[in-house]
Amino acid sequence: MFGLRSVVLALLLPLVLAACGGPPRQLVVSAARPEDIAGTVKIFVATSRASTRQPEYFNGERSPSVAFARLDISVPRAHQVGQVELPGSVTSAGDPASHFTVSGVERLTEPEILKQVRAEIARRPQAEREVLVFVHGFNTNFADAAFRFAQIVTDSGFKGVPVLFTWPSRAQLFAYPYDRDSADFSRDALEIGLRAISSDLGANRFDILAHSMGTLLTVETLRQAAIRGDGSFGGKLRNVMLAAPDIDLDVFKTQLAAIKRPVTVFVSSDDRALDFSRQFAGDKKRLGAISEKDTDVVADLRKSGAMIIDLSGDRSGDEYNHGKFATTPRIVEMIGKRLGADGMGGGSGSGVLGLDSKASPSFAARDK
Repeated sequence: MFGLRSVVLALLLPLVLAACGGPPRQLVVSAARPEDIAGTVKIFVATSRASTRQPEYFNGERSPSVAFARLDISVPRAHQVGQVELPGSVTSAGDPASHFTVSGVERLTEPEILKQVRAEIARRPQAEREVLVFVHGFNTNFADAAFRFAQIVTDSGFKGVPVLFTWPSRAQLFAYPYDRDSADFSRDALEIGLRAISSDLGANRFDILAHSMGTLLTVETLRQAAIRGDGSFGGKLRNVMLAAPDIDLDVFKTQLAAIKRPVTVFVSSDDRALDFSRQFAGDKKRLGAISEKDTDVVADLRKSGAMIIDLSGDRSGDEYNHGKFATTPRIVEMIGKRLGADGMGGGSGSGVLGLDSKASPSFAARDK
């Protein structure tokens, strides 16, 4: 037993070292000169994390009530697609000319965030009155989730209103069981937020992009919403995109049967982070680690309403191959094209991203 454990730890050592880098990144507010930045991303935040003092703002513990905030994150003029340029020190504000930096943080009450998001939506032209909800993954603190989302919004060219739902991950590798329970803990909070977006804010539609363990939270939320009788959120939910999903294949099939709507799934057989997750899951392969070579699995999933986008052949700066959806320019730009497509209601799913047309032709019928 001891020998086997030693072998597993040796295999996981690179991930362990990467995950134990000290204190969480902080959101240190600093001013940026207009000539140094390419623009500013305004992100609205809903979170089931416990509040703490600035510059952390929200930590990895759970809160019985949802908290809200708004972040203004500046993008460096020298930004490269697929990169999140951050300073080496987690306590540094960074150089706005070289790094993503925080130009403003405001804690908000629920009425305040509803008012501000409603105003942001109303000032956009009709074609851009949409919301993109991002649900981050395992081993992610609040600041890193925010910076990653700012990069995705920038690189995809999304013109609507970005909303980050951040759940209480402790951002520690071996807190995996805690994070998984925290994802389950956050289902009701996410569903309430999605219902507010669909009914209270004047949005024409909204999309969800979820990553890693955040995909489990997302799909479980959609499942319970479908069981309640309105899984399409009044027809406002359009794209559901799951990147590197940390979900058991058998579980995902039961979820698809319940939600009865198309989903796009980004997978990669060389995802090293999902190899780690497999160690906690009884050696069961994760959904995000399949590839087109798993022909029977892929065919079965497509029949059930999943469009599989295999990124196994793509290379990016992500050494664990777990964030290819955001770090691979080709993919994040294609996500942007899909988000920018107008006139696509919640039941449409064929031809997502222009990458694949093998999805089930019965998608539209499934979502009625």
